[in-house]
Amino acid sequence: MLTTHQLPIPGGTIHYEVRGNGPLMILTGSPVDARVFAGLADELAREHTVVTHDPRGINRSRLDDPDGPSTPQLRADDLAALLDTLGADDADVMGSSGGAVTGLDLATRYPDRVRTLVAHEPPVLTLLQDSAEQLAAVDALVATFHREGFEAAIMAFLGNAGWDEDEEEPREPPSAQDMADGARFFAQDLHPTSSYVPDIAALTAGATRVVVGVGADSGDLLTHRTSTALAERLGTRLTAFPGAHHGFASHPQEFAAALRDVLTTARA
Repeated sequence: MLTTHQLPIPGGTIHYEVRGNGPLMILTGSPVDARVFAGLADELAREHTVVTHDPRGINRSRLDDPDGPSTPQLRADDLAALLDTLGADDADVMGSSGGAVTGLDLATRYPDRVRTLVAHEPPVLTLLQDSAEQLAAVDALVATFHREGFEAAIMAFLGNAGWDEDEEEPREPPSAQDMADGARFFAQDLHPTSSYVPDIAALTAGATRVVVGVGADSGDLLTHRTSTALAERLGTRLTAFPGAHHGFASHPQEFAAALRDVLTTARA
């Protein structure tokens, strides 16, 4: 059974959803909302209590100031508050893309609250050898958004990220909500997420087991490079998951099976 809730946070509310029963698992993204995790959440709910949510300022998670900031630190604080309201000491967390960066910050500052973090394709551009060029490209994308609008910015973003017309999912015309969330992504989310500097020492010394995930079909994507760089810094191997950057949405059954294997290994 799926239940929906609103969590008050300073300056707004977070929309979250709960399904299933068992050990707590949080699925988090940024800027994507709870809807894209529905298939994976349904699969995992057979043996987990699964929590999905809309990140601050996205879709049903409203801020009093619609232009309020969204940083990995603020989003991690929101997840800690979510654990508090659920009465949970800790959880397993699977974060994808910007949500993986949120998870890295959660594991850094709240290490006792994350059992296993699966950081799936985090765009940690600061770890790349050409980080200055990549961060300059992010600045250019934000400038394109402000100058030319969402459509021009998203096409430039997809090209810079390495996507092409054969990317794993067909693209439908964006809805009004998609456009609003996309505008927030470029105006508030993209730069703080891309420029995040993981605290490698804290992550390796902390209580959280960090698994760096990458899509089996993501070889041409920029996030494959960032994931590889993070795994190397942490001294761990990449873990392949089905599909590409959005494999959790395009291959929910297979992705759930791979995620179960990761968690089973962690508990062995």
